[in-house]
Amino acid sequence: MLSKTKKLTKGGDNIGRIVIMEFKALDSTAFDDMLAFVKQHPDFEKLEISYEPTLSLSGLEINLSRRRVINNGQEIELTVKEYDILCLLAANKGRVLTYEQIYDKVWGEISAGNEKDTVGFYIRNLRKNFVIQTLTFP
Repeated sequence: MLSKTKKLTKGGDNIGRIVIMEFKALDSTAFDDMLAFVKQHPDFEKLEISYEPTLSLSGLEINLSRRRVINNGQEIELTVKEYDILCLLAANKGRVLTYEQIYDKVWGEISAGNEKDTVGFYIRNLRKNFVIQTLTFP
């Protein structure tokens, strides 16, 4: 829980105070008591930080909830399949995946023997976008 309080000083200036509290499972009573206290004081403003899952590799950030890719501060536009392959490779950094494994995971079907050409096409496009610099490829 993230709480912010506002008070007026003698000069009329607003002063913001931020209180950050972390409770363990065993502290649920203390947490409930703090929430009850905050609810009794309407001048308290409760702010919550939302969690957005992100994969980060050197210079590369993949925001999973927004399907956004940032490479060295620049947003990269990817097709759906390019994005899915990138996420798969980033999640398996340091592991070697075969073309067949990538095809099975991204397309969700058994390959018909042309997976090397299909997956290779998308990986070449990713390399052209300078997105993949530190990932292991088959």
